[in-house]
Amino acid sequence: MATKLTEFLTQRSTPEIAASLLGKQLCLQTPTGMLTAWITETEAYLGAKDAGAHAYQNHQTARNQALWQPAGTIYIYQMRALFLLNIVTQKAGVPECVLIRGIEPVEGLDQMQRQRPVQLANLTNGPGKLMQALGLDKTLNGQSLDDGPLSLDLQTSIRQPQLVERTARIGIVNKGEWSTAPLRYYVAGNPFVSHISRRRLDHEQHGWVPLV
Repeated sequence: MATKLTEFLTQRSTPEIAASLLGKQLCLQTPTGMLTAWITETEAYLGAKDAGAHAYQNHQTARNQALWQPAGTIYIYQMRALFLLNIVTQKAGVPECVLIRGIEPVEGLDQMQRQRPVQLANLTNGPGKLMQALGLDKTLNGQSLDDGPLSLDLQTSIRQPQLVERTARIGIVNKGEWSTAPLRYYVAGNPFVSHISRRRLDHEQHGWVPLV
């Protein structure tokens, strides 16, 4: 039986999912309390046809095995000293995913800052940074968002972006058309987005539709 998460992930294309994840709440249950955050920035990776993806030309290894698992599987990989969080978006055997690039802390901010002791403006505005703030490594790789301590709340999300910006992904070089493919999505004006001009920040609403 399909869960609400599976339906949310598989009933649209991966780019549409990447955009739809903005404003959804990422939740992590830890031994010392719950950490929650709004998703502010994502990138879509389109599997075998995508020269910027780990699954390009169906390249399958022990490292990226999670990509071939069902929608909602967590795919975490390490890049140098950093860990990066991805969510598998399509049915088993279709290795597409969304990279979570930025989150805005909601609950558990003190714990996040203890785990990544930097100023708030630099806490979670990047894929490696947010994993440090959440205290995550590769332990959850291959687990499902439906079963473990990390989950995606689709019910209580009340944040809607005023404007979703769409640009080329960051760090995808020498990959032909895939280097410039507009597969990065972010909440315009949100301070918890990577590579955003300080002059474009919305300091009052953080780019969200104001709550009534």
